[in-house]
Amino acid sequence: MLKKQLILLACVAGAIQLGACASETTSAKMLNPDPPDKMYTAADTALQKGNWTTAARRFEDLDRDHPYSPEARRAIVMAAYAYYKAAKFPEAIATAQRYTTMHPGTKEAALAHHIIASAHFDEIKEPQRDQTATRKALSELKTLRQRYPDSPYTRQAENRILIAEDILAASEMSVGRYYQKANNLVAAINRFKVVATDYQTTAHVEEALYRLVECNMTLGIVPEAQAAGAVLGHNFPNSTWYKDAYGLLKNSGVQPQSGGWLASAWKSILPGAQQAKPAPTPQPVPEGLPAPDQMPNAVRPPASDIPTASTAKPKQMGLGYAPATTAAN
Repeated sequence: MLKKQLILLACVAGAIQLGACASETTSAKMLNPDPPDKMYTAADTALQKGNWTTAARRFEDLDRDHPYSPEARRAIVMAAYAYYKAAKFPEAIATAQRYTTMHPGTKEAALAHHIIASAHFDEIKEPQRDQTATRKALSELKTLRQRYPDSPYTRQAENRILIAEDILAASEMSVGRYYQKANNLVAAINRFKVVATDYQTTAHVEEALYRLVECNMTLGIVPEAQAAGAVLGHNFPNSTWYKDAYGLLKNSGVQPQSGGWLASAWKSILPGAQQAKPAPTPQPVPEGLPAPDQMPNAVRPPASDIPTASTAKPKQMGLGYAPATTAAN
């Protein structure tokens, strides 16, 4: 019995000693970490091997242990990039936002904004679902375009802006059609107005203007209907939506006539209102940072492949009229 107790005490003492040694090793490492260049190399090696989470942790260790070293600043944005590659979007966004707050305007800042935008962009859902991620992605993409127009990431941002705006416009149109079908025409008009004012360069704007004609005529607000028809005819004279809008107005004894809030909202894109600016020349990616084509693209079709109202026109909402078959004069 005494022998067993002695063996047990020896085992406990050994375990305590091993724990103490491990603790001393950890403490020693925290007090005397590896040099920053060595830590950065180790983190970058893990990144190149595709060990994203390990790379992110090592980059964050570098920032913690050597916060004032030249490598620490880049380690933050690279940690965000590693988190993004690991599909850990909340961590990627938080880390990249920390970088943009601490180091705005630096050569890695454009990449940090690009990571934030990409993480939100990859979370975009179909137009019929919640569009919070789409709005956040669009906001960050516009920030990237505005602050860093010569960035190598800006060209991709331009295309993603078009996609995000098209999805938001499609979402507004989907809700607007629902309200119109339910005969809640004021709510429907408010949705179509958003498309007509905020998403004028999307393919959905033609239908939005037509629906404004349709809803306002049903409510008896003829001047608003005429104004929507005038904007539609001026900007899209060959559109089938304009032909139907013109026919609807003509059947009521009126014609398109400019005026109201729509005329002001569309001044910015009327012919001759603004001159095209030359596209900026993208600058090369800073050495050691990922290029745009190394950032995984979201599984989302290009803007031209997204179904729009103009390519598949819904049936009329049962307002009792026949679409015009002749072009407007």
